[in-house]
Amino acid sequence: MRVPVTGKVVGTPERGLMMDSILHNCGDSYGPYVPMFEKALADFIGTKHVITCNSGSSALLLAFMALTSEKLGDKRIKPGDEVITVAAGFPSTINPILLAGCVPVFVDVTIPEYNINVNQLEMARSDKCKVVVIAHTLGRPFNIAAVRDFCTAHNLWLIEDCCDALGSMVDGRHVGLYGDLATLSFYPAHHITTGEGGAVFTNSGRLRVLVEAFRDWGRDCFCVPGRDNTCKKRFDWQLGNLPRGYDHKYIYSELGFNLKLTDVAAACGVAQMERLPDFIVRRVLAFDYLRHHLGSLSQHLHLPELDAGMVPFGFPLTCKMADVRNALIRHLQNCEVDTRLLFGGNLTKQPYMVNRNWRSAAPLLNTNLIMQDTFWIGCWPGLTEEMLAHSVASIKEFFA
Repeated sequence: MRVPVTGKVVGTPERGLMMDSILHNCGDSYGPYVPMFEKALADFIGTKHVITCNSGSSALLLAFMALTSEKLGDKRIKPGDEVITVAAGFPSTINPILLAGCVPVFVDVTIPEYNINVNQLEMARSDKCKVVVIAHTLGRPFNIAAVRDFCTAHNLWLIEDCCDALGSMVDGRHVGLYGDLATLSFYPAHHITTGEGGAVFTNSGRLRVLVEAFRDWGRDCFCVPGRDNTCKKRFDWQLGNLPRGYDHKYIYSELGFNLKLTDVAAACGVAQMERLPDFIVRRVLAFDYLRHHLGSLSQHLHLPELDAGMVPFGFPLTCKMADVRNALIRHLQNCEVDTRLLFGGNLTKQPYMVNRNWRSAAPLLNTNLIMQDTFWIGCWPGLTEEMLAHSVASIKEFFA
């Protein structure tokens, strides 16, 4: 029996809507399913604006680049500004910081939460600090109250990376609603899938316009595809050094990209949103099963807890004894139980970070421990109880 660590659950509903998109809109460009998907996401999360794009990595790039716009005046992010984040995570969270010429300032995390150690926030801050960018690791919300209070006290932007945490809530509100901007991924491993896809969401109309501009070539025009002259003065603008009256549809105010989501992907997303409540229940039940049946191994493993409102992405485990993890994951591989490390471990140790400009607020002790001793197994909706039982038995067999 093979137990995949992640996977997608798709079927007739997704294929039906995707085929409809292909037949009626070729499926390859903006079409009716894109706004339908954005509205379904906005209604579910409780946010005003959802801007879809082609991946979660693109969503993080768009969210960060939106804050570099000169339209934000003194609050815009400039090269050399510092950004507080963590190194125990995925490269997509920090890569936009580096691409914008900014400096990541890393703080350590806690175990077994695998989220930011908020006690290090003040020591990480300098006068150059403009932004905090943090992920909710494996679906577990970080200490949002402490982070939000810190950002408010120092007038900092907050970007919540919710790519692993769609559906997770804090005090009855979805994660992502506490930041200025938040991001999602719809890669097949995530809570819902569109194949490839992502989204930025925000309650700020001003930031929505900027995210859309960077997504759509950097254009100043905010008309949706297929519509013209929303501003009622399409040929009356004078921006940059262009002549007055230059067509607003071809005026570019930002150094942008083309990162739109296709209609066929959005069609898949519309169907997936109908399944999401069931997916959430099944993820929670799988996590709870693993936590209950692995409880006897607490002398060997740091076991995670299922917090209220949490929708888990994976089930993380940290070996309490050094030099055990690699032997354990090889054993699990032989048992056909798939595993993953906690993404990049300590990102400062990755090859691409050599000679990059970054600093840390304190020694990244737990981050290094995660790099050496942590892995995770699946709790996604496609796992049966038999598969979960096999995962448990295989781990117990190793320690026996």
